[in-house]
Amino acid sequence: MKAALALLAATALAGCASTPVPAKPQDAFFADLTARCGQAYAGKLASNQDADADMRGKAMVMHIRRCTPDRIEIPFHIDGVGPDGGWDRSRTWIITRTATGLRLKHDHRHADGSKDELTMYGGDTADAGTAMRQTFPVDAESIALFTRTGRSVSNSNIWSVETTADGYTYGLSREGRDFRVSFDYRQPVAPPPAPWGW
Repeated sequence: MKAALALLAATALAGCASTPVPAKPQDAFFADLTARCGQAYAGKLASNQDADADMRGKAMVMHIRRCTPDRIEIPFHIDGVGPDGGWDRSRTWIITRTATGLRLKHDHRHADGSKDELTMYGGDTADAGTAMRQTFPVDAESIALFTRTGRSVSNSNIWSVETTADGYTYGLSREGRDFRVSFDYRQPVAPPPAPWGW
């Protein structure tokens, strides 16, 4: 009888012990990027399509520049393709929390800081994804923008962002299109200047 009571007490205590609750994949993904806030990393073109030939072999840097509990801003800099042949600092990836998941938007600026005609396009997550990879199918607002500006080919875009122990990869895919740039977390670099208009 004493043995049975002891076993019952041990079982009850075990049930009261706090066990870690696994983080939701999107929370873990967001936290991983936020933990690297302020850091910049070297990268390169990881895909091989003719449409991106001007980026092939060019130095690239991504900078996790600014983070809040609900927003991460990641400028993407490319050397050798700017208006004067230098750095192009026109692009910033913006990842924000929404009521249902995460959103990726692309802020595009000109060298004078003015907004490009094609800016703030992107999409929202349609599923939980994983702690390392999130995908963002094109949203209705972006489809309207692409259609209005004669870029309907982009109306089926799906963007992806991966963050692993080794690095960060940004991708764009649709039928006939595969664009990826990868950045190595083992190659931190000095933070670059602010992106244009910021």
